[in-house]
Amino acid sequence: MICQNCNNTTFYTLANDYIKCKICTKKYSLKKLQKDKEIIIKFCENKNALETSKELNLNYKTIKDRFDIFRKKIAVFLEDEYNNSIKEYNEYEEFYYIKEREKKRKKKSLSQAINIMGFYSNEKVYTLLMPKIGNRAFDMEDGFIQYLNWNKIHSKNSHQTKLNEFWKYLEENLKKYKGIEEDNFFYYLKECEFRFNYKKNHQIDILESF
Repeated sequence: MICQNCNNTTFYTLANDYIKCKICTKKYSLKKLQKDKEIIIKFCENKNALETSKELNLNYKTIKDRFDIFRKKIAVFLEDEYNNSIKEYNEYEEFYYIKEREKKRKKKSLSQAINIMGFYSNEKVYTLLMPKIGNRAFDMEDGFIQYLNWNKIHSKNSHQTKLNEFWKYLEENLKKYKGIEEDNFFYYLKECEFRFNYKKNHQIDILESF
C-alpha cells in the first residue's frame, strides 16, 4: 500500500483496525481498504456498476462514482504511457464507431459516427479521438462503404492486424452499456484500451497504485 498523502509505504498497525503512516501519521481503516480493493477487483473483472453494487451490497451511486474516477485516472495513465513510449507505428488504422441504434437505420450518417485513430506499437494499442468528418449521410450498401474504402486511413493488411482485433473488442465491450454520452466516450474508449493492453492482475496493480 502507498500512503495517499505522502507516498510512503511503511505503516504502524493500530489496535482499532486501523493503520497509520509512519511519515505523515495519516490513518487508514483496514476494512475500508479491503472494500476499496474489492471494488477494484470487480472493475478489473469487467463488471458494471450495477452488478458490483449488488455483489458487494454497496450503494449504486457510490460504485458508479468510483468507476468514473477509475476511468479518468486510467485515461491519464495511458496518455502518460503513450507520451513516454518509443513510437514504432507498424500498424495504424482509422475507425468509425457507430452506435447500435444507428447501425439499424437504413441510412447511416457518418456525422453521427465517432472517429478514432488507432496505433499498434510495442505490443500495445493506442487510440486518439479525431474530429468528425462532417454532416453527410451515406447509404450502407453504396456511398457509406465506398467512402470508407476510399478515404479511411490504414496500414497495409489492416484487416489482419491487432488493431482489427481491438475494434471488435471495443464494439463488443461497449454493448453492455445501454448508452454512453458522447462527452464521456473518451473515458470508455480508454477503459477498453486499458483492458485490451493489460491482463487482470496487472490492471489491479495499476489501479491500486493510483
